[in-house]
Amino acid sequence: MANSNEQSGTGPKVVGSKRSSQQKSSEQPVFQPHAGGIDIGAREIYVAVPADRDPHPVRQCGTFTSDLHQMAEWLVSCGVTTVAMESTGVYWIPVYDVLEQHGIRPCLVNPRNMKNVPGKRTDFHECQWIQYLHSMGLLHAAFRPDQEVCSVRSLMRHRNDLVEMASQHVQHMQKALTQMNVQFHHVISDITGLTGLAILDAIVGGERDAVVLARLRDPHIKADEETIRKSLEGSWRPEHIVALKQRLSLYRSYREQIHECDQEIEKLVSAFEPKVDPDDKPLPPDRKQKQRKRKKKSGDPNFDMRTEAYKLFGVDLTQIPGLMMLVFMLFSEVGRDMSRWPSAAHFVSWLGLCPDNDISGGKVLWRGARRTKNRAGTLFRLAAHALHRDPTPMGDYLRRMKAKLGPAAATTATAHKIAVIFYTMVKNQVEYDASLWADRDAMREKRIEARLQKQAARRGYKLVPLEAAA
Repeated sequence: MANSNEQSGTGPKVVGSKRSSQQKSSEQPVFQPHAGGIDIGAREIYVAVPADRDPHPVRQCGTFTSDLHQMAEWLVSCGVTTVAMESTGVYWIPVYDVLEQHGIRPCLVNPRNMKNVPGKRTDFHECQWIQYLHSMGLLHAAFRPDQEVCSVRSLMRHRNDLVEMASQHVQHMQKALTQMNVQFHHVISDITGLTGLAILDAIVGGERDAVVLARLRDPHIKADEETIRKSLEGSWRPEHIVALKQRLSLYRSYREQIHECDQEIEKLVSAFEPKVDPDDKPLPPDRKQKQRKRKKKSGDPNFDMRTEAYKLFGVDLTQIPGLMMLVFMLFSEVGRDMSRWPSAAHFVSWLGLCPDNDISGGKVLWRGARRTKNRAGTLFRLAAHALHRDPTPMGDYLRRMKAKLGPAAATTATAHKIAVIFYTMVKNQVEYDASLWADRDAMREKRIEARLQKQAARRGYKLVPLEAAA
C-alpha cells in the first residue's frame, strides 16, 4: 500500500538527485569549538573567545607588535586554535602573520559574507558575532597563497602602481606640450621612445629650433622630418617648460624604481624550485613568434618571462591566446598549486567568471555574472578583451559570442574558457594544443547543419549540398 502522502500529493518532496544530496552533506559546516573572532581596526582591535574560556571573553588590545603578541598568547592560553577576522584594508596583515607565528590558524573572511549583529553595532558586539559564526562553521576562509607567492604578489602590485604613476607623468608631459601648442606627441606614437626622449631632452636643455629638433628623428619613425618639424613649432612658455622638465625627471625616476622592482622580483622568482629544467626539457615551439617581435613597451619586465614562467609552472602558458604578458601576474595572484581548487569549475567560480542566479519562491529573481571583485578574474578578462582581432580559434570564439551575447558577456565567457585552459594545463601538466579546436569546430558545424536540415524539413524543403546539385 502506498504512503498516504504520496497518494494525496502532499507532504515533503525530495528535490535533487541522490548524488547532489551526498555532495551537499559532505560540505556541511563543521562545528569549531575552539574558534575565536577578531574585529580589526586601525588603532585598536577587539578579540572574542568562547564564554567558558575566560571570565572576560572579550578583550581590547592595541595594534603595536608587542600588543599583537600578547593577544596571540592570550588566545593560546584560552585553547583557541582558529580565529576569524574581516579583510579590512591592509590592517589584517600584521594580525594574520602574528597568529600564524603562534600556531593559530587564521580565517580571513569577506565582510560581505557576514551580517551585523542585530541591535547595537559596536566593535564589542562585532567580534562576538564573528566568533559565534566561526564557531558554528558558517564562515569560509578566503584564498591566500603561500608566503613566498605573497612576497611576489606584493612586489607585483607595487610595480603596477609604479607603472600607473609613471603613465600619469607621461600624460602631464603631453599636457604641457599641448599648452605650448607643440603637437609632436600626436605625430609619433610614443613620446617615451628614442625619438620622443631625445626631443624632450633637447627642449628641456634649451633648444627651440624646430629644424634642429626634427633632426633627432629616429629612422624607424613613420612620420617624415618635415611633419615632425611643423609639429615642433610652439609658444615655448617658460612655466610650461618647467612643468615639462619636472615631469620628465619624475618619469625617469619611476622608470628606475620599476627597474629595481624587476630585479627584486627576479630574485624572488629564481628562489622557487623549478618544476622543469629547460636544458633537460626544452621549451616547446613558439606559436607566437610574430607577437614576440613586437616593440617592447615601457611597462614590460626586464627579464625573459617565457623561460621563467616555463620553469615555474612546468608548461608554457604563454601559448594560451591572450596570456602572453599576464602569466607572472597570475602567478602572483593564484600561485601554481591548483590543488587548492578541487576542479576547474571551483576555480572559475572563485574567479567570478561563472553565471550566478538568485531564486526565491520558485522564481528567478536575478541571473547574470557573479558580483565579485577578483584580481585574477580581472586578468583573465583582460586576456579575453585582447583577442578581439586575434586570428586564433579563441579570437573566433570571442567574436562569435559577441554576436550572440554582447560584448560584456562575451568577454566573461571567453575569460571563463581561458581560465579553464590555464587550470587544466597547470594541474595536469599538459601543453596547449590548438588542434583540439578543429574537433570542436567540426562538431559545431554538424550541429549547425542538423539545425538547418530540421528547419528546412519543417517548411517542406530539403537541403541539397552544392556538389550533389551540380
